[in-house]
Amino acid sequence: MTKRWYDDACGTALALELVGERWALLVVRELMYGPRRFGEIKANLVGISANVLTQRLEGLERAGILVRRRLPPPASVQVYELTPWGLESEPIFQEMGRWATRSPAHDPMLPLSPASAMMSLRTMIAAEREDLTLTIAFRFATDAFVARLTREALEIERGEVDAADLVFACDPTTLVRMVYGKWPIAEAEAAGVLRFTGDRALAARFIALFALPAKIAPAVNG
Repeated sequence: MTKRWYDDACGTALALELVGERWALLVVRELMYGPRRFGEIKANLVGISANVLTQRLEGLERAGILVRRRLPPPASVQVYELTPWGLESEPIFQEMGRWATRSPAHDPMLPLSPASAMMSLRTMIAAEREDLTLTIAFRFATDAFVARLTREALEIERGEVDAADLVFACDPTTLVRMVYGKWPIAEAEAAGVLRFTGDRALAARFIALFALPAKIAPAVNG
């Protein structure tokens, strides 16, 4: 950083200087589950220009939040990935998400990226839950993730897996509709927006682990 936004020793003020520019936090979100190429990041941030994305990536790199590296052959392409310190920011997204989704203005049916859908699952899973151990594959048109559920945690990473208990192949909005709107799997399949593999009873138990927080009461004027 070459200039400061705030003359303030508060850690929150410094955090805003690090990631407060428009799009910066969403760039970090897209890298939370593994490295991405420039075009992959841009494709999942609808409305961002190539110039602005370049500026945000450069700023986050200067701040030590992400690094650039080149994948080994045969890929030999440049990717961006979070540093260990950058990865430590995930709880920020989770707390902001839990807080903001209580607003009546929150619309869970708006478009979202695959990484955003995965972060939502890690954020909204019930703290108290049954002893359930599962491997779940999520396959989207441009991305894939593997989730490993235990009683203690829901770990998610980008990539494929040879065998999974449950496989959801759909778009992120369909997944959110099933998880939070409790849209039945059979109806999503009938609509042609889901390919599901696995035990449906187990899938129902998995989906039941998630719920959005209660909305705040509308403000009363006067």
